[in-house]
Amino acid sequence: MAISPPPGKADDPRNREPRVNHRIRVPEVRLVGIEGEQLGIVSIDEAMRMAQDAAVDLVEVAASARPPVCRLMDYGKFKYLTKKKTADAKRSATHVEVKEVKIRPKTDQHDFETKLNQARRFLAEGNRVKFTVMFRGRELAYANTQRERLMGISVLLADCSALDVPPKVEGRNMSMMLNPKRGGSQPVASKPVVAEVAPAPAPQPHQPTVQTRGSASRTN
Repeated sequence: MAISPPPGKADDPRNREPRVNHRIRVPEVRLVGIEGEQLGIVSIDEAMRMAQDAAVDLVEVAASARPPVCRLMDYGKFKYLTKKKTADAKRSATHVEVKEVKIRPKTDQHDFETKLNQARRFLAEGNRVKFTVMFRGRELAYANTQRERLMGISVLLADCSALDVPPKVEGRNMSMMLNPKRGGSQPVASKPVVAEVAPAPAPQPHQPTVQTRGSASRTN
């Protein structure tokens, strides 16, 4: 249950805690029982007596209501569970960073492969990757070609990423955002991206050799 601070005092750190027991100074309250049952409007004295009989606290949970809403609860246990829940949420939260990989329209093949492997490593670590093509001078005229290039990158990295934001022009740059792929096979950070190499020529069939006149032997 959310507990609101007293009205007009939410910005004061000393008043962020709700009023409990004798700090509640109103003539009557709308009372909620330990199990959440509605007990109606009762005097503050009656509410305090019921809290003492149940060995719990009287906690103001809605100070702005008229009359204020109070609940019977073990306030110490409530604070402990709230603090524990907050700590667990912080531990389980995943911190995702955005890593930027910059290329140029004239980036050579070797540097291009290095950039791809760098992006693959970032994605394997669970980070988002922003690919940025930086244009100079009249290079922006080749925006369509670079858009196709970025989409090609998204295909090359499809085993470990998912396209989040498709290529778009931002000033003199063009950017694309990739998210790390969740679930399924885990991406391999060290997987190299290599250029295609032409296959070696097939060996020629063996040709018989014929020695010239005067040789010691002849091979047929």
